[in-house]
Amino acid sequence: MLSKKKEKVQVLSTAKLAEGIYEMWLKTDMAQERGAGRFIALYPKNKATLLPRPISICERDAERGALRIVYRVAGEGTKEFSTYRKGDTAEMLGVLGNGYPLKEAEGKTALLMGGGIGIPPLLELAKELREIPCNVQIVLGYRDGDLFLKRDFMEFGEVFIAAEDGSAGVKGNVLDAVREHKLKADLIYSCGPMPMLRAIKRYAAETGIPAWISLEERMACGVGACLGCVCKTVKEDAHSHVHNARICTDGPVFPAEDVDI
Repeated sequence: MLSKKKEKVQVLSTAKLAEGIYEMWLKTDMAQERGAGRFIALYPKNKATLLPRPISICERDAERGALRIVYRVAGEGTKEFSTYRKGDTAEMLGVLGNGYPLKEAEGKTALLMGGGIGIPPLLELAKELREIPCNVQIVLGYRDGDLFLKRDFMEFGEVFIAAEDGSAGVKGNVLDAVREHKLKADLIYSCGPMPMLRAIKRYAAETGIPAWISLEERMACGVGACLGCVCKTVKEDAHSHVHNARICTDGPVFPAEDVDI
């Protein structure tokens, strides 16, 4: 595994995928490092924004030496990123965090559930699970019918859609789609907004299905020094003797049963 490092990377391409949702391919040897569910920290050029923006890795192309990130414009930093074009450069820190465990899925059926901007990191996960091999079922939750990345996922498993406004797939959320299609699985991998993750944690406990969830949280340093992204855990930390974990270094992926959300 490569050590964390900061480097200047070149933008290979950019595109708008949906309203407020953008993608960017970045040239970097960090693309050689596996670990679906991990993330990078991208630094805006505008120094007034000060801190890097943590963005999950959507896809990696080891042969081309490129990483794909998909992000939502949520503030000045990500707004700046949306103006980048091919040939621009950016400063990046990576690769950060711990990803999804894959060995548990070998020869089994995995249910991937993503909601909103929690959808992108599941694409690289679907790719890596296919190599194990593993039977993959994918449930994607959207606000409306703007189904970004849906076609990308179709290559790696059967895709089911939920939309809050009922404009596509099942009206409701990802669990509504799971119940509507009577999906069964041996384990669950998920990423999305906190209400969705809480519901998946309850669903996993009720059904006895092991589940891993990726927590979305504001981060400052991305390397565990600032303690700005702490979450509550059911287990006591061996060093600090408190029920806390740092999402950026201990996560962002956790067993659902281990976090108090």
